[in-house]
Amino acid sequence: MQRPSRPPRKPSSHRPDGPRRRPERKGWDNLAEWYDGWVGKQGSKHHQRMALPQAMTLLDLQPGESVLDIGCGQGVLAPLVKGAGARYTGVDVSPALLELARKRHGQHGRFFEADACRLELSKDLKPASFDAAVFLLSIQDINPLDSALRGAAWALKPGGRLVMVMTHPAFRIPRQSGWGYDENRKLTFRRIDRYLTPLSVPLKPYPGQSGVSISFHRPIGAYINGLAAYGLLIDAFNEIPSYKTEDDEADNPAEKEIPLFLGLRARKPRAAAGGESRDG
Repeated sequence: MQRPSRPPRKPSSHRPDGPRRRPERKGWDNLAEWYDGWVGKQGSKHHQRMALPQAMTLLDLQPGESVLDIGCGQGVLAPLVKGAGARYTGVDVSPALLELARKRHGQHGRFFEADACRLELSKDLKPASFDAAVFLLSIQDINPLDSALRGAAWALKPGGRLVMVMTHPAFRIPRQSGWGYDENRKLTFRRIDRYLTPLSVPLKPYPGQSGVSISFHRPIGAYINGLAAYGLLIDAFNEIPSYKTEDDEADNPAEKEIPLFLGLRARKPRAAAGGESRDG
């Protein structure tokens, strides 16, 4: 698995962005074995060092609370949720990924097959039954966004919170962004080719893949407005830079200033003002 692209130390061609994510719905089973080889039981380095700590911080779990992990894959979040004294439920549309999840983390929670865009149709889930829900590096693999947010709002109790951790939509746009180097200024910069237009991007396959990953790019406003449409009000917005590894040649200010991940938390009001909310 190639790491997210790092700033070049000298002029070079642009490289693709971001950690690999779970593929589009129809390809998930075909890619399950490859994805599991990258993520493993505890998550990739990006999970362990950045995404998982950010998700747990934003979830702010209390003992006895219930968590719904939407697009859970192999369920790498499950042991952390259980360790916090909370109850974990993971849902995914891929039977192959769920089989791996139960094998690796069945002792840490429950796993059910469900479509993130049709949660209300699941026989295993009930409305307004979770204290928290999370999209952990999965929201950019789910389309349409409106349906996914509607389902999350449907699943949350009044006062519940929704957490999303994703590659940063403003700076990490697959095939539309990358690192560049200005030789005259001796300056590494971030190149953004497109941002406002929503995109469905097939990602370049890695060795061992037998299917195609799809990433759905949307501007940040689409997430903010989408959450608000279902009465989910943002109370945390964290932008997370990458981390330095042992093989890095030197510190680079660009990597410290241009975030790799974005973490959002939104809360469902305890009582909808002025009538029923759209998730009701």
